[in-house]
Amino acid sequence: MSTATVTTSSPTSDRFKAPHVVVVGSGLAGLITALRLRRGGARVTLVTKGVGGLQLGQGTIDVLGYTPERVEKPYEAVKKYASEHPEHPYAKIGVEAVKEGIDFLREVVGESFLVGDAESTINLPTAVGAIRPTALVPPSMINGNLKDGDKVVVIGLAQYKDFHAGLIAQNIDRTELPGGGHASARAVVVDFEPRKGEYDATGLNMARSLDNARARRVLAEGVKGFVNPGEIVALPAVLGIDNHAEVLADFSKILGAKVFEIASLPPCVPGMRLNNKLVVTAKNERVDYVLGSKVTGCKVVDGKVVSVHVGTAGAGKDIKADAVVLAGGGFESGALKLDSHGKLHETILDLPVTMPEGVEEEGLVHGDYWGSPQPLFLCGVEVDENMLVTYQGKPVHSNVYASGGVIAGATRWQEKSGEGIALGSAIKAADAILSSVGAAAATKERN
Repeated sequence: MSTATVTTSSPTSDRFKAPHVVVVGSGLAGLITALRLRRGGARVTLVTKGVGGLQLGQGTIDVLGYTPERVEKPYEAVKKYASEHPEHPYAKIGVEAVKEGIDFLREVVGESFLVGDAESTINLPTAVGAIRPTALVPPSMINGNLKDGDKVVVIGLAQYKDFHAGLIAQNIDRTELPGGGHASARAVVVDFEPRKGEYDATGLNMARSLDNARARRVLAEGVKGFVNPGEIVALPAVLGIDNHAEVLADFSKILGAKVFEIASLPPCVPGMRLNNKLVVTAKNERVDYVLGSKVTGCKVVDGKVVSVHVGTAGAGKDIKADAVVLAGGGFESGALKLDSHGKLHETILDLPVTMPEGVEEEGLVHGDYWGSPQPLFLCGVEVDENMLVTYQGKPVHSNVYASGGVIAGATRWQEKSGEGIALGSAIKAADAILSSVGAAAATKERN
């Protein structure tokens, strides 16, 4: 358990006496790290070259879905998996930090964005009708946790071509549910133009249209006649972006049935909702949010990073820092790169990259797609139990930490562990900084 004291409201102390932390990256790990630090009294500058990967996700929170067996109790599985896999991030993070991260996220966004407790797995239909495990879900998806005997009507929108209602219904209908038994499903496709004459709409355009009360009533009334008594209505995840709670309530009321959203291909509207909530919260709590700028290096004095260099239009600038948290993601975001000579690089602060043991003999990529995880995707930066970046057991810099996808040792998409790692490492890193860097800054101020 972490020992740092974390307040639940924006700090009121003089910001110029507080430690200044630069967080690099605006995905879940970066935003939660920034908010945890800010509520603990630190000054925080979050620097990001883009808007982060949350909106590419489904708006759900994975903790651990497969080990490789399907997980039923995520927290119990994390504890066991960490003890059996000392190279995995969970072995350093620990289940208590994951729990703290889940609780902190739920506190920040509220039950209108996420429900569930991560004690038990929630199983949801995907965009192809497979059933996948997760831990926390938006309220609009909870009715998708199907049980034996449930009847589902999947509603497709003819103008939204990234949602294949027939395929989803067929796969739900023939798939055994994780708890045993089957749900039956059928598909219905209706017409809905989010804007007049728009025949190939995006999910975001659909969601923006349904924010309008008249538009959503037209669609809901049109769907109502296709719903049989006792059926659960599955809709693409486009039930509003800014007025989502109202849209969901209106559909449930008009249809007189349980309703749930099925996440579609990225970018995904539920992920956008969660991203918007966290970004707005961070800005409201006075995190200095620097968008569209890439960190290109740092200045090191006596083993400590004293500033980071940020590339901006016209000329770069240096931002002084008492600590830095690298939360820029992995290969998918460009934070990790394999060059044409087969060399691995961390592209933001030029930190050393750790590879799995024996990779020199096996190679970074093997040809068995369905076999063991690709060694390449187990690569990343090494951390200690405080998320301080290390290499071969020794700190690289005394004040550089990591959280999220840049940490080595996990194949997140296979394990369904990405958000759990992001949240747990964010809590660990932030609390370590508040304990160590904050105490050092206070001592310096007194002297």
